[in-house]
Amino acid sequence: MMIVGVPKEIMPEEGRVALLPQQVGELSKRGYKVLVESGAGTGSFIEDNAYLEADAVVVSDVRELYEKSQVILKVKEPMLNDKIGEHEISLMREGTVLVTFLHPAAPANHEMVQQLRDRGIIAFSMDAVPRIPRAQPMDALSSMSTVAGYKAALMAASRLPKFVPMMGTAVGVVPPANFLIIGIGVVGLQAIATVKRLGGVVSCVDIRAAAREAGHSLGAKDAGWDVPKKIAEGEGGYAKALPLGWLKKEQEALVPLAREADVIILCALVPGEKAPVLITKEVVFSMKPGSVIADVSVDQGGNCELTEGGKEITLDNGVTICGYKNIPGRMPAHASMLYSKNICNFLLNLYKGDSGKMDLEDEINKEALITYQGKILHRGTLKAMGEKAR
Repeated sequence: MMIVGVPKEIMPEEGRVALLPQQVGELSKRGYKVLVESGAGTGSFIEDNAYLEADAVVVSDVRELYEKSQVILKVKEPMLNDKIGEHEISLMREGTVLVTFLHPAAPANHEMVQQLRDRGIIAFSMDAVPRIPRAQPMDALSSMSTVAGYKAALMAASRLPKFVPMMGTAVGVVPPANFLIIGIGVVGLQAIATVKRLGGVVSCVDIRAAAREAGHSLGAKDAGWDVPKKIAEGEGGYAKALPLGWLKKEQEALVPLAREADVIILCALVPGEKAPVLITKEVVFSMKPGSVIADVSVDQGGNCELTEGGKEITLDNGVTICGYKNIPGRMPAHASMLYSKNICNFLLNLYKGDSGKMDLEDEINKEALITYQGKILHRGTLKAMGEKAR
């Protein structure tokens, strides 16, 4: 019997849980035994009794959960558990299978990935699931990006010291706020749709013409610039990392747009790689006082040179930079509902049939595999580390 453990998330302000009772029930029917740490679902308004009714075993001691589990399902990367004074990696046995969001290419996570390697953990990252049709039911990155785009727009609007929509008052008309969305993937599209609902004026930028067209279809002004398709697009139409010369051109093209913006929402990512720096410190200091930058790409390093992960900072010129980590964790009810389905589908694809063996020849599993047999295998992570990992 495969034993799957679901610990309570310990990242600050993280309310999500990796599995909801519905998916616990699905796994139980397939012969899995699911251990859930007591209180794991409270951030998503799910009590222990709901897990018990779904045939889960509720465990009060997290050490016991890690010791007994062959597979650990989490939402966020492992970190120090201040409550017991031990790192989550040290709680896992050698050979444990870990499935979670690792964001392994982000520089801040390199040490953690190396620890997983050295501990002998078989780690899969949900943000490395390839964007292919067969993987859509497992595409947690898209699911969480939907949440992040919506929530980021609301959070940025709440920090803006202005109205978002045009407001008619007794003393005249107040013009609407100008939003600039950079990176028109799932996050960007959701941000555009949300800002339009709020009544703001939206411009969008992406190096891919098709992405800008998608933004335009939602009512955003296409403020992008042309990059040859072979340079801008990779497999499946996703963005590629630009060569340094082209990246410099993009940074320069964004200068006048940034100066006119009241809010910039940054969500330009390259699958499996460190986020490109698009807004330099010089551009930030040229922006209007009271402007807001919401850097949604912070989990992969950030698109703004001055972003501080997990912090909100206001500079001397009055520009506020929001480096909020873990935005989907601030809307846990629906985020957990989506993520639980994604990770359950991933697990069932990883262990096909009744053999109890992982299918590491499957394209989805192979692409999402980060550490295995004492090695780091993920290409984007190795690239970000300068190919120095052993």
